[in-house]
Amino acid sequence: MRTLFNHQRSAMNVKTTFRSFQYAVLLLSLGLVFLFSSNSSQAADTSSADFEQANKCYEQGKYGEAVSHYDKLLQRGEASEAIYFNLGNAYFKLNQFGHAIASYRQAEQLAPRDPELRANLQFARAQARGGSPQSGERRHLFLNYLTLNEWTWLTVIALWFLFLLLAWMQWRPDIRPKLRNPALVSGLAFVLLGICLAVAFNEDYLTKTAIVITGEADVHNGPLDESQAAYKVRDGAELIVLDQKDGWYQVSDQSQRVGWLRQDQVLIFSPRAQQKSKVV
Repeated sequence: MRTLFNHQRSAMNVKTTFRSFQYAVLLLSLGLVFLFSSNSSQAADTSSADFEQANKCYEQGKYGEAVSHYDKLLQRGEASEAIYFNLGNAYFKLNQFGHAIASYRQAEQLAPRDPELRANLQFARAQARGGSPQSGERRHLFLNYLTLNEWTWLTVIALWFLFLLLAWMQWRPDIRPKLRNPALVSGLAFVLLGICLAVAFNEDYLTKTAIVITGEADVHNGPLDESQAAYKVRDGAELIVLDQKDGWYQVSDQSQRVGWLRQDQVLIFSPRAQQKSKVV
């Protein structure tokens, strides 16, 4: 009897101890959740306060201070379309068109169909070029109206729709004449969407752009300061990067002129990478 009682008592102790352990784990978990939520809330409040401070500086005409505040937010990893857009506006007010264009293009990756953003980007480019049109600008606007994922989905949908129509035509030969035109349209749509996808992929992942950030820069024939200047580019010029060597970039402009620029004269913009970096 005592043995049985002792055994039951021992079981009760184990059960009580386990239940106490459960309560302790529960209390610890609730404490951690409260701590992390409190920290997240404080971080969100801090970010919101910094963003409002940056906007306030902009409204007061302190564009340099606004740039500093926006940059601090980005350095903390708090990238957003609104921050890049406002940063571009601040740079534009400082007549730093290269920085403005780079910021607008970063914002464009996050909100490709924002009409106000697209208008500001076009205006900044026009100012940088002195009002002259940019080659391929309409193509760029068209391709960037959709993200790369959206172009991919449209292409895949067109392909599947074409396959379904072809399979249906094989399964029901009696309605084949009625499905011939829809199949041709689907095939044409697939080809066109595939071309758009290929061009967008090339621009998004295979093309690196150098955006000039100095008032005026000499593009040299070789990667040396002593090399003869081939032509000049203005602040905000967007050039295709062909090669890199010893602190220089080999670039090509819209007229297919090739030359070399020092790395400290440009920002390197890699689409979809969501980053712009000044190489020094």
